[in-house]
Amino acid sequence: MASALIVLGLLVAVAAGLALWGVGIYNGLVTARNAYKNAFAQIDVQLQRRFDLIPNLVETVKGYLSHERETLEAVTRARNLAQAGLSAAKADPGDPAAMAQLAQSEGALNGALGRLLAVSEAYPDLKASQNMTQLTEELTSTENRVAFARQAYNDSVMAYNNRREVFPSSVLAGMFNFKQAALLDIPADRAEVREAPRVTF
Repeated sequence: MASALIVLGLLVAVAAGLALWGVGIYNGLVTARNAYKNAFAQIDVQLQRRFDLIPNLVETVKGYLSHERETLEAVTRARNLAQAGLSAAKADPGDPAAMAQLAQSEGALNGALGRLLAVSEAYPDLKASQNMTQLTEELTSTENRVAFARQAYNDSVMAYNNRREVFPSSVLAGMFNFKQAALLDIPADRAEVREAPRVTF
């Protein structure tokens, strides 16, 4: 009788230990997932800041580049597409399709901004404008913040993906549908996307 109670006590202790161990793994996965979602929120803040600067930039150059209407419209279209890409990514940070859409739309916006700033180089009065100087400095600062936020997001995604893929976490990750998160990466085969817009004057 005493030996049966000892065995039963050991079984209860092992079961409780396994349950606590499983809870710890699950909580670690949740924490890692929340970390990369929070890191994405920082990207969102910086991209919104950039989106807010672009209409001011377009208005500033519009008077000088009135005959470059196509370039100005391209920037506005690219901004709208990038905002749509950000909205899709915000709905499900880490989703591979959403992150690919965001990367592609941001690449198109970078290209359009780069063309606008290259065209504006030909206008000395515009380059000398205090408003233009201030906007390009703010845009450069924001681009740097976006890069840092993207790096922090990618680091958080890597930590989460590592946690969900290693054994024994991978067992619980599969059981509780912890999906792999995608990095926010610019495609390697599009060199023009990798370049930040040139904003120095």
